[in-house]
Amino acid sequence: MRRHVAGPAALFALSVPLVLVLPLLLAAGPAAARDGAVGGGAMGGGAQGRPVPLERLFDNRAVSDAGHPDAADFDGAGRSLPAEDLAAAGWTPGVHLTLDRARLTWPRRAPGEPDNVVADGQRVLLAGRGDALAFLVAGTEPDTGGAAGTGTAGGTGEVRYRDGSRGSFELAAPDWRTGPLATKAVALPRVHTPAGPLAGPAKLYPVLVPIDRRRTVASVVLPRDNGPDLHVFAASVREPGTGWTGSWSAATSGLPAVGPWTDRTLRLVVHTSAGGPRVRLRFDNTFAASPVRVASATVAVQAAGATPRGAPVPVTFGGAAGTVLAAGAQVFSDPLRFPVPAGGNLLVSFHLPDTVAALPLHSLAVQKSYVSGPGDHAADAGPDAYTSSLTTWPLLAGVEVSGGPGSLVVLGDSITDGEKSLPDTNHRWPDLLAARLRAQGAVPRLGVLNAGISANRVVTDRYPGDGVSTDVGGVSALHRLERDVLAQPSVRTVVVFQGVNDVRWGGTAEQVLAGLREIAARTHAHGLRVLAATIAPCEGERMCTAAADAERTAVNSALRAGDGGFDAVLDFDRVLRDPEHPTRLLPAYDSGDHLHPSDAGYTALADAVDPRLLVP
Repeated sequence: MRRHVAGPAALFALSVPLVLVLPLLLAAGPAAARDGAVGGGAMGGGAQGRPVPLERLFDNRAVSDAGHPDAADFDGAGRSLPAEDLAAAGWTPGVHLTLDRARLTWPRRAPGEPDNVVADGQRVLLAGRGDALAFLVAGTEPDTGGAAGTGTAGGTGEVRYRDGSRGSFELAAPDWRTGPLATKAVALPRVHTPAGPLAGPAKLYPVLVPIDRRRTVASVVLPRDNGPDLHVFAASVREPGTGWTGSWSAATSGLPAVGPWTDRTLRLVVHTSAGGPRVRLRFDNTFAASPVRVASATVAVQAAGATPRGAPVPVTFGGAAGTVLAAGAQVFSDPLRFPVPAGGNLLVSFHLPDTVAALPLHSLAVQKSYVSGPGDHAADAGPDAYTSSLTTWPLLAGVEVSGGPGSLVVLGDSITDGEKSLPDTNHRWPDLLAARLRAQGAVPRLGVLNAGISANRVVTDRYPGDGVSTDVGGVSALHRLERDVLAQPSVRTVVVFQGVNDVRWGGTAEQVLAGLREIAARTHAHGLRVLAATIAPCEGERMCTAAADAERTAVNSALRAGDGGFDAVLDFDRVLRDPEHPTRLLPAYDSGDHLHPSDAGYTALADAVDPRLLVP
């Protein structure tokens, strides 16, 4: 249901005639229907149906300030987004936000001005070449008697390429109030109403749609309005990351309390998989409600502990020494000429000048890193300022190197995360696989990115996706697939090794398989190769009951039979199980808890992967 809001009093007067345009357009004949149904006619953009920039199509007011809460009506019930809460999250008018590697700009509009468009077949001028269309969206349902909606807004849109070809896509947005927290870009604590603030989260969502990266986009046609309203605040073509290879990554597993730290420098130890002559860093403020400021950052090769091999080299952000990460956003450093060794340890140091009481982080590093005393010690060439340690990776989410053949991403749980492996030795099985790839020449030496999260599940969130929490098991693999896997630079192949936590906590084989099928389909839609690994046995662990093992066995049987849509299957179950007792780990491969492999077991997993399966 379409609502153009030129002002509160104009809501009814404007909405009725515009709703009547669609049947008139479709009745005009095949040509008009073709142009109108996918965005060509009177409602399809500028004059004569030409595409126009998105901001020229804005017809809805979503943001109001505390002094004038009735100046906007986002959902047809008088509710709106508080400008002061957006500002507190770092979402100020005109700010550039990087979400899932896509650069989007929050509308440069004052509260009460039109700041989004209700999708209804408009033609949007959007140019560039990339691997996905990126949208910042939210859905609303107007006819709910003042209650929050429950549906998903969306429909079929069209991308038009400069060479004259076209492609359709599905664009959907969860409801701004009842949609999931796990996939939102930002959540605000309340909404404005004419009667005053109303408690409860208001959410905005990034949505990525894969496109043909070989063609140059000329314009996009938004879906028609067929139900709940789909609001579009920003759109762009995501650059494909060509020329960069992921060398190290850590998936954000939650937002726990830290420190609190005031005027402290973190020096994180990370292990590279691929090397290259230039480097750039990625920091993620995922799940956060407020901005975080990084005053300076450096990179160095580790000599030992917190000691670098030579003076740390400063990195910059848009030419500046520091940066501010808005809530939910990412920041990439500028490319730096710095030789990154393959299979080596780096020290990434960054100064947090403000008080930080909670940070997005990766909880299971199996690696000691360091925290300084007061002051900016990012450039220190010695270890003396680093007086305490930590075994998590806060804020830092990726290290990329220039050149290289691209990346392999492993989506997994604690077994991929390296639980029970020897600390500070990089004996996670993806690290060992990366070493194998570097030592061979039959296939490209892909960078290997570890997207494992301890306690993670395929279909169910552990961490809810918002707020400070002690649960650092992450949102589900389905909910984090875009951020942790598909948004990585120059991804070529994905390996999915998950499911044991689902069945241990009561999930059924069909639920796990449905989630794995969706992961395979979404990954294939981006043109990537995707492999599944069978679930390892765990008899003897408290939650690995006979019922859980029956579900695990059913998942494995289906994967071996090809019922998952994967390009190949790695049979990790057969690698790790005891041939004499196949429902448990081989004793030599058991760390002792009957769930996680030993270092020998991790080596067996890496050695079992045929590198030829990792490339098309």
